[in-house]
Amino acid sequence: MPELPASESAPSDNQTPNGAVVTLDFVRHRNVLLVRGDLSPVFVDYYLHLADHGLKHAPAHDYLLRQALAAFTLHCASRPQREHLAWTIGLQEPRLNLFLAGDNEDCYVVGRLFTENVREQPHNVFYSDLMPRRGAEKRRSVVNFEGADIFHAAETYYAASEQRTARYFDLGDDHFALLISHPDCDEAWLKAVDGAAVKQLGGKETLARIERRLYQWRCGCTQQKILTALAPAAHADMGELFGEGESIHVQCPRCAAGHVITREAMEAVLAHLRPGGASGIV
Repeated sequence: MPELPASESAPSDNQTPNGAVVTLDFVRHRNVLLVRGDLSPVFVDYYLHLADHGLKHAPAHDYLLRQALAAFTLHCASRPQREHLAWTIGLQEPRLNLFLAGDNEDCYVVGRLFTENVREQPHNVFYSDLMPRRGAEKRRSVVNFEGADIFHAAETYYAASEQRTARYFDLGDDHFALLISHPDCDEAWLKAVDGAAVKQLGGKETLARIERRLYQWRCGCTQQKILTALAPAAHADMGELFGEGESIHVQCPRCAAGHVITREAMEAVLAHLRPGGASGIV
């Protein structure tokens, strides 16, 4: 199937989208990019995922992950379509890590949080990883920030790493917006605008539609992928990995889905990966 032009990457208005439609508009005379969307479909799939895997977060932690998912999805939509992105946000109070991953080729986002074995650090830390395309070398930015407001953390990242002003807005009812400065931006307007004004931008400012994208919550983890990821550790020391047991329970590092890995299945993977199989383990 041929690749659709950017302007056709989401269904038309008379179709029912299976995901969250995120729009990109250029605010003329302000030189600002407006990214906005109703992210309720992403949140619904996130909660269905939690229910399917018996996962439950403390309400305060759940709020932080929702906020991170919203910020990250709009960030992904502002980036080129072939990029693969990830954020890791390390908070000290509460002590947890938030992880988000995005695939702009297929417009998938996923995320999870970690509350165990979180390292104590003198600052909250924001890590941004970027691959310009699948398989390309990864680039990382690291920024310290204060407080537990995820929108503020992302805005601090934009200011320090992207060297651009960015403003996030929770518009209510799972609608969110992101404003990003471009060259010759009206900085005074961007720093002063509030959520109420952002809701009314279409009637107050001249907007030029750039693109519409459809984002879905999806990880894509499978038993085979988890087995392949664990193969080097099993090859080094099967006993260290399994101990005395015949199976282990592991969580996907991207979405926290549980997978039961058996010793027998791992031995079959190792046999396949040995020289003479499909590929070798170095």
